Amino acid sequence: MAFETVIGLEVHSQLLTRSKMYCSCAADYASTQPNSRVCPVCLGMPGVLPVINRKAVELTIMTGLALSCTISEHTKFDRKNYPYPDLVKGYQISQYDAPIATSGWLDVDANGISHRIGIHRVHLEEDTAKLLHRPGMVESHSLVDVNRSGVPLMEIVSQPDMRSPEEARQYLIKLRVILQYLGVSTGNMEEGSFRCDANISLRLLGAPLPQAKVEVKNMNSFRAVFRALTYEEERLGRLMAAGGRLTQETRGWVEERGETVLQRTKEEAHDYRYFPEPDLPPLEISTAYVEELRARLPELPDSRRQRYINELELSDYDAGLVTQSRHLADFFEQAIGEDSALPMLERAKKVANWLLGDFTRLVNATGMEIPELPLTPAHLMELVNLVEAGRLSGPAAKQVMEEMFGSGGSPAQIMAQKGLEQMGRGGELETAVAQAIQANPQPVADYRKGKAQAITFLVGQVMRSTRGRANPQQARDVMIRMLEESS
Repeated sequence: MAFETVIGLEVHSQLLTRSKMYCSCAADYASTQPNSRVCPVCLGMPGVLPVINRKAVELTIMTGLALSCTISEHTKFDRKNYPYPDLVKGYQISQYDAPIATSGWLDVDANGISHRIGIHRVHLEEDTAKLLHRPGMVESHSLVDVNRSGVPLMEIVSQPDMRSPEEARQYLIKLRVILQYLGVSTGNMEEGSFRCDANISLRLLGAPLPQAKVEVKNMNSFRAVFRALTYEEERLGRLMAAGGRLTQETRGWVEERGETVLQRTKEEAHDYRYFPEPDLPPLEISTAYVEELRARLPELPDSRRQRYINELELSDYDAGLVTQSRHLADFFEQAIGEDSALPMLERAKKVANWLLGDFTRLVNATGMEIPELPLTPAHLMELVNLVEAGRLSGPAAKQVMEEMFGSGGSPAQIMAQKGLEQMGRGGELETAVAQAIQANPQPVADYRKGKAQAITFLVGQVMRSTRGRANPQQARDVMIRMLEESS
């Protein structure tokens, strides 16, 4: 029997607002002492009144627009009732039957195939408190940190349109990039500002969608989502091939063991006893306001990528990598906008090569965010100009870039301070070549016996002794000439 995988994702994204969803407490709780960002509203005290965070509503509408959703003219908030220790009020203020945005889509490329994933809804709610589990000598216990409670949380629910774990991973990656372009969320899965629950089931090819599905939780990276869904896809396949029945259940991903474990079964959906939030008025969203927000949308990654391909003639691959991060794409555009004698198409390719090579390597090694770097777009363009003018060799330019990552400063100044300016074909280069020939008699003998690869080693010795100041091609030319003259 041929089975088809059916996957839908529920993504929760904390929004970048200064205050919480329904009160004035600061939303930057991550590095603060437990229970220091709280007030009577967060703590669910009797008689308190919540107030809607306008900025959170704005960011949710912008997300809906970026995902080609229809924005509701009439929306409201509801109480979702359930008892749990991380919900101090005993209910969560969310949205039930009138979400802010509905019926959108996102195009995803996976395994060389483009597929449109439907967006069922985008709605707004508040985050819960955080439970801190502590082991004990006699018995374990849990503590409650209310700092996170009330932080604006946007939920994006897809249609069950994904057909493979890889498609689900690519959907998440692209969705996060869009949210980062919008300035809506940091998109940090490890810190919990971008969280995902996955629903997966299997069906016979051509059959209707199955009623039962498995919900998978506790995934805090794209890799974890892919591995968890792959595990479930294989587990469910074995179950159904053996004649078993797919049951409605929730499973947790255990990263260390590379498997999911049963958390609970649920034959019926929870009854959350939704009812309209009596302390918050319904919201009326005018067409004029929606259009105002639409006009403020930044250029999104797909559009930017296509522009780089069409106007700057970057390859599809390079354009895709540059636009995977808004910070990287902004840095790229600022750099190519600096003064240079290079034609625009050539400077775009040169800058992209540096950004996708040593620049990205150093960013990953330092763990710094691009806006925090001491190296500026103007510095990078200056570095490219020095290389193209023949004043810096490639290896020396790498040294200069590493220095700029550490301390900043002009490439020309660093080049002068460290004596890295490229030597010409004159006496200094010939002296370095002669020393390399004298110090390496065996490779010289190998070259004269016809082993052409020996020249590469000898040139490497010249580059080493000159600390990258020699031009590799010039060093090679002089090396061959001097070896032939002395043979």
